Amino acid sequence: MNPPRQETVLVTGASSGIGLELAKCFAADKSNLVLVARNTDALKTLAVELRAKFQIKIQVITADLAKPDSAEFVFQEAGRAGIEVDMLVNNAGFGLHGMFHELPLNRQLEILQVNQTALTALTGLFLPGMIERNYGGILNVGSIAAFQPGPCMALYFASKAYVQSFTEALAAELSGTNLVISVLCPGPTETNFGKVARGNKVRRRKLPGMSADFVARYGYDQFRRGRVVIIPGIANKLTVQLVRFLPRAFVRRLVKYFNQQIYRP
Repeated sequence: MNPPRQETVLVTGASSGIGLELAKCFAADKSNLVLVARNTDALKTLAVELRAKFQIKIQVITADLAKPDSAEFVFQEAGRAGIEVDMLVNNAGFGLHGMFHELPLNRQLEILQVNQTALTALTGLFLPGMIERNYGGILNVGSIAAFQPGPCMALYFASKAYVQSFTEALAAELSGTNLVISVLCPGPTETNFGKVARGNKVRRRKLPGMSADFVARYGYDQFRRGRVVIIPGIANKLTVQLVRFLPRAFVRRLVKYFNQQIYRP
């Protein structure tokens, strides 16, 4: 893709983890950025660093995507700043560990709001402009969790299955255009995701995980190459393929056992 001008990329969940590292990848290619997250101080610190290093334009938007009107707020703020978003990175997301009936329902509904509803709304708001210009793309951050049910993290796994299906459907709808639609599906990654997911529980065992930097760089490279489904790492690829052939009842029991072993009260 040859951009009609210096492109602008909006990244949600840009204050830490994979989102922060993806922002750095785009910045290194001289893309202007719109950084979105709840942590204003972290966003401003990142913006100062990337402006100084790459001489790019960066807009910071503080927004909590767990709020129902957050996507519209982000869209309006970008418009008021005169920004045309070429690339949308829907990275923001979280999960909770525990039995569905034992976790606070309101907090679980926020998982769906952030992981599904806000992602869908931002896509619906920014995609028409990309189609009109016939340039741009959307990179949704999913998970290998999308490929199986997730007892003890039921809504997180289910939300990522939605992201997977939605992204692949969009990619098919927009084939033949210059737009790139991709979903990045990492496995365990060294971010603060686990800290949020476990709440007050103590980690029983540490999972081997990739660095957020590696996941972001791999995902960025494959996105630029136009790959629709991006799975970093041989082990993650094998896991995804394996669950396709195992009996579903066995997969459910295996994932439940695995998730129960991670944390304890």
